[in-house]
Amino acid sequence: MARGIMKRTVCAKSIFELWGHGRSAEELYASLKNYPVDRMLPYLQPDSTYKIRIHTFNKTLTQAQKIKKIDALEFLPFNGKVNLKNPEHVFWILEDYGMDPNNVPEEPFDLYFGRWIADGQRELIESYSVKKRHFIGNTSMDACLSFIMANHGRVKPNDIVYDPFVGTGGLLISSAHFGAYVCGTDIDYNTIHGLGKASRKNQKWRGPDENIRANLRQYGLEKYYLDALVSDSSRPVWRKGMLFDAIITDPPYGIREATRRTGSPKESVKSAEGSTENPVFISSSYHLSDIFFDLLKFAAEYLVMGGRLVYWLPIYRPEYTEEIIPRHPCLKLISNCEQMLSSHTSRRLITMEKVKEFKDQDQNSYLDDQYMPYRGHNSFREKYFSGVTKRIAKEEKDNQK
Repeated sequence: MARGIMKRTVCAKSIFELWGHGRSAEELYASLKNYPVDRMLPYLQPDSTYKIRIHTFNKTLTQAQKIKKIDALEFLPFNGKVNLKNPEHVFWILEDYGMDPNNVPEEPFDLYFGRWIADGQRELIESYSVKKRHFIGNTSMDACLSFIMANHGRVKPNDIVYDPFVGTGGLLISSAHFGAYVCGTDIDYNTIHGLGKASRKNQKWRGPDENIRANLRQYGLEKYYLDALVSDSSRPVWRKGMLFDAIITDPPYGIREATRRTGSPKESVKSAEGSTENPVFISSSYHLSDIFFDLLKFAAEYLVMGGRLVYWLPIYRPEYTEEIIPRHPCLKLISNCEQMLSSHTSRRLITMEKVKEFKDQDQNSYLDDQYMPYRGHNSFREKYFSGVTKRIAKEEKDNQK
């Protein structure tokens, strides 16, 4: 089970079976002597091989210091042979010297000894880094966060994962890595087709092969790419029914990307009486609250039972309470994690699971009072920049002093 977790996580570096812990070397040794011998013996047999490694946090030890610490563990009943290249069992001494590089103590705050079980997938952050990616945009999701979102969505092989605000497809890549078939929509024609100005430094225009498919091809994941459509998320183009195992998305907040949807001039400006209707569609503003209520309604209708919706919700921290998280009677809130953006704003990674079949009466259930509180956050853009404006004004005032 532990190895299964570590095959997915990008947040954890390694996992160990803890044999001993202490605030000093003496405490660690006493702890190890109290550890049940019958739990140690399977890994200390005469026909086995092993090695001991030392890892220090916030301090570098010399090789002589490391050997001295390893030799001090000779009281443990190791009967196997040392094999530094390919051992059956690896044991670690972990020493924690705190977080302050300018004030490193002589002795560690905590010492641990344990049997190594598995490493996490931290290398995925580097191998899928946006810096090396073929096609990026202003809001391409960081690789680490993309994999965290895929894990929250419990994405597994042969799932169908959908992103209604797909952009440059960063969230599709992490899901495809785990073997899911991926698709998305976006209202921005240029982004879907990789046209227009480039977001990368020292590059003026996007190249002819910059697109979502090229990104998946770059990582050997093209076979999992279904397609991306130019479409308005507020007007679903899909046939009715439960289509998706997970919906994983990062809606626009109106900061670096505009919040837009399609609409006719008749919807935005009341026509004079007797005038003919203009069928041409225009781009109109799309309130943040409407984006999230539409998203929840879509998820309630199109997710399979037990499927998950994972999305980022922008928050103005002074006004935040858990009650403002948008709800839907078909969706159960699973987790709510915060990522700080500034002193006064953050975004919350919201994970919801479909627990009830969507019925016609659920169509407008979000209009009930219990699902309404997020409406106060339509001015997130103004509140976000108000903090920036205040900070600049304060800095200018301090400089004048």
